Amino acid sequence: MTDFDLPTYVSPDAPLSPDGLEAALRDIGARRYHNLHPFHRMLHDGELNRGQVQAWALNRYCYQAHIPRKDAVLMARLNSVELRREWRRRIVDHDGEDPGEGSRGGDDGGIERWLRLTTGLGLDRDYVRDMVGILPATKFAVEAYVHFVAEMPLLDAIASSLTELFAPTIISERVSGMLANYDFVDAEALAYFNKRLTQAPRDSGFALDHVRRHALRPDQQQAVLDALIFKCNVLWAQLDALHFAYVAPGIVPPGAFRP
Repeated sequence: MTDFDLPTYVSPDAPLSPDGLEAALRDIGARRYHNLHPFHRMLHDGELNRGQVQAWALNRYCYQAHIPRKDAVLMARLNSVELRREWRRRIVDHDGEDPGEGSRGGDDGGIERWLRLTTGLGLDRDYVRDMVGILPATKFAVEAYVHFVAEMPLLDAIASSLTELFAPTIISERVSGMLANYDFVDAEALAYFNKRLTQAPRDSGFALDHVRRHALRPDQQQAVLDALIFKCNVLWAQLDALHFAYVAPGIVPPGAFRP
């Protein structure tokens, strides 16, 4: 039950306690979260050039832009007003309330803040938003996540968001590492991550509580653990694609961004 490389790690006749289930979820993150990927280590340690950082930010925009779509799909499946109200905050966090709100002292949303990062890195705003230069593997991974949330049982869909449990650590590493190692990145460009330091724990705390209370049978527990593994694989696959195209062997697919 402690070896998460095995395909099944919940006994069919012995469900985990809520604390045991949470420990299993956290162990998956410790083994599989994408902060362990070599590309991220290179990003945080200052080993990438400007073009490689641009490629990362551009492709990550594709993921960021699909998150509110994913959350809208999930929210549409919720019968509970309370659950919908909670999940709606995630969409607002990314989309903002209305254009230009940030200029009035409000929060214009995570997607807009990510565009400030890509603009600060020298990428054309319209080119980023159109996503024409995104790696095919990034698109496949991101769309797979949206389809997973739309098609899998609701409990599994909610559990797939639990990678946010591990986000504060990687955010802290990223901000400090990039500011220390890249003279073409400043604190304003990285403003997206400041909000996520509070939003991610709030969102993951709600989702974790829901999973702890509702994943009671062994088959449900196995499914939510598998859902978290799937989401970790979605994030890992995107970095695999970046490494293959922009580090080694350096094969950029036709039509994808070229630094």
